[in-house]
Amino acid sequence: MRDIFEDIFKGEPLDPVELARRSVRRTLRKRFYESAGVVEESGIFAVTLDGKPVRTPARHSLAAPTRELAMAIAAEWNAQAAVIDPANMPLTRLANSIIDGVADNPDEVRADIVKYLGSDLLFYRADGPEGLTERQAQAWDPIVRWAADTLGARFIMVEGVVFAAQPEAAIAAAAKATPKNIWRLGAVHSIMTLTGSALLALALAHGAVSAQDAWTAAHVDEDWQMEQWGRDTPAMERQAHRHAEMTAAATVLTLVP
Repeated sequence: MRDIFEDIFKGEPLDPVELARRSVRRTLRKRFYESAGVVEESGIFAVTLDGKPVRTPARHSLAAPTRELAMAIAAEWNAQAAVIDPANMPLTRLANSIIDGVADNPDEVRADIVKYLGSDLLFYRADGPEGLTERQAQAWDPIVRWAADTLGARFIMVEGVVFAAQPEAAIAAAAKATPKNIWRLGAVHSIMTLTGSALLALALAHGAVSAQDAWTAAHVDEDWQMEQWGRDTPAMERQAHRHAEMTAAATVLTLVP
């Protein structure tokens, strides 16, 4: 099983578009198992292939803290057809990342989230045209208000792209909202990376916004540009792949209390 997992997942890029391109270029491993399942081991729910334990690329057990999440991961394996395509397994890849990376380095992951809060997407507003500024305000202002009212984090809004330092008190207040659970922490970090906003990720983790609304908010600028200049096929493909990653991270937040 070790060689199989190293062949399939080791060294895979985090970017879903690049992963999809690699999957097209290379020969994918044929499906070698009948079915994936879940077994409980000391309160942890491990994914199995034909009853045999599965390992992450770093040789940890591919296991989740809840049965529901483990079953969702197993469902990705069961959904594979003739070949195993990592590009179609965002939840498994996120699980690998959390188990192999986040679990041993939670402080570094939190620090990265805090760093994002210093220059978050939601703080930098366009100076025009009016239609774009209105959309940004409609999508982003409720999240900024939530941060102020619920977290006590009062950030400064900036017009244009010139960097402006945020109040340390605001960053510290928002930082307290980062999850302590490593699975939720890993999901928040993934959402932050995908959306460019730590504040959106935290709002989603705390139920202040839905996954779809968070996704829409993160793409206000991109969607506006495509409406003005026409649909960009590569950009749409990137969005589709990244949306799958976002859905996987949101699933973790839903299934891990």
